[in-house]
Amino acid sequence: MISVLFAVLTALSNGAASVLQRRAAVNVPDSAAMRLSLFGHLLRQKVWLGGIALVIVAAVCQAVALATGPIAVVQPIFVIELPSTLLLAGFVMRVRVPRQVWYGVAAVTTGLALGMASAAPGGGHDTVVGTVWVVALLVTGAFEAALIVAALASRRNVRAALLGLAAACGYALTAALMKDAMGRLDGSGGVTRLLAAWQLYATAAAGVGALYLLQNALQAGTLVAVQPMLTLGDALISVLYGVTLFGETLRTGWWLLPELVAVALIGVGCLELSRSPLASGNPLPPSRVK
Repeated sequence: MISVLFAVLTALSNGAASVLQRRAAVNVPDSAAMRLSLFGHLLRQKVWLGGIALVIVAAVCQAVALATGPIAVVQPIFVIELPSTLLLAGFVMRVRVPRQVWYGVAAVTTGLALGMASAAPGGGHDTVVGTVWVVALLVTGAFEAALIVAALASRRNVRAALLGLAAACGYALTAALMKDAMGRLDGSGGVTRLLAAWQLYATAAAGVGALYLLQNALQAGTLVAVQPMLTLGDALISVLYGVTLFGETLRTGWWLLPELVAVALIGVGCLELSRSPLASGNPLPPSRVK
């Protein structure tokens, strides 16, 4: 499936971008947190610009994936972003990847495969009625505001986790808006309809907002606090959008058992990856492997 291929490419691009952005964010002073001056510090770093370039690549791949498949299929695939982020971090920092990382990678990928096979997401429609968006945007805005307020009252990794979840919600909203916009390409006058759709411009706004929240999350704490919330939050909230906005379906009944096992595997895998020195920001000594 084209949608699955481009979803995988999106996850890999985003994982690489997270590594580069994290390297840039740690050099930003605390005084720039939650201020527009944060971007001023980041723009002067080539490594951050490289991360942004990969974000753009990921956005193009995601648009293709969402245009060719259900959001409940595309977005959950992004759980492989966390394993790919840590593996790429090990490569960039030239350290030996510990065995526990490989265990975590195996658990996450197995859980994803089991979950997708069990839930068999599909169906639904490509566009959303405007009045439904009003309710969705109001609920999303309230949820985002609550997370940001709680984050501002917290410090370090707790703040990073809350802002990571807020960024995940923003990226899930971006995906839902993008899918709705891309759905208008079908039929006559597709490009004109796309350019006239408010969803296209809302996609850009939501994406910039999510990116801003992510930069502050990365600046506030370690990657382990941000990436699990970002990756899992994006997947789960996107599935919720797919079911409630686009009418997509998931298997229920006895299928819930393997689906819960899949969620548990992904959770255990993320926990194992979170304990890795690569995720904690304290990598192992450089590897001597050729």
